[in-house]
Amino acid sequence: MERTVSEAARLAGVSVRTLRHYDAIGLLPPGRVATNGYRYYGRPELLRLQRILLLRELDVPLPSIARILDEQEDEVTALQGHREQLLQERQRLDAVLGAIERTIDGLSGDETVTDEDFFTGLSEARTRLRDDLAARFGEAAADGFEKAVEETAGWTRDDYERLGDEGRRLLLRMAAARDRGVQPDSQEGLELIEQHYQGVLELWPATPSSYYALGDVLIENADQRAIIELVDAELPEWLAAGVRAYAVRKLGHSASKPDHS
Repeated sequence: MERTVSEAARLAGVSVRTLRHYDAIGLLPPGRVATNGYRYYGRPELLRLQRILLLRELDVPLPSIARILDEQEDEVTALQGHREQLLQERQRLDAVLGAIERTIDGLSGDETVTDEDFFTGLSEARTRLRDDLAARFGEAAADGFEKAVEETAGWTRDDYERLGDEGRRLLLRMAAARDRGVQPDSQEGLELIEQHYQGVLELWPATPSSYYALGDVLIENADQRAIIELVDAELPEWLAAGVRAYAVRKLGHSASKPDHS
């Protein structure tokens, strides 16, 4: 049974514009085009679309998807390969989620978390954050983070939990301010962000530009976002906006003039 472009888009959960783009770049031509210009998609095209969307879920870029699909003629073999990729990604995400939960439980004072699990979770979270910083800001920034970590080498679990308590109290004040309608770039909001900035400097020598970019980390890094959401699910975006505003208004960051200090 053939489907019009709008029907195919609705079935797949994508926009008509997306299908037209896939057609324009040669990734998914319609099965036929009627004399009136209408595009029609048959079963082969819908199966190809399914494979495209599966690969997009794995963050495979469109040019690579075209190459992969053109090299794989057997639909069953191709889908089995996609299934294996998804299983591997699920295992990876399960491992990351478990590490995040251990870290949150430990920093939240959960006494059932052993010291070994606490420091394992902390180490895993640090490694992920270090890799994130390296990807975003380069190895120099990641090395700066590692040096700061080395300075806490003698810290005990009590030291980390005390730091976690201080961080949560600050997040609670931010959440209360947000509930009162305080904007993150207002004077009161920036005063709260000042405390966050000083706390960051204790653990990482952030420059004005890297502190500005930290706004993205707070939203996109799973560990950092989970810690904030534990206090208030809507706080990450507020805090990220405040971090960016503080970097611009108090630290002199300018997107047109990157800071290299």
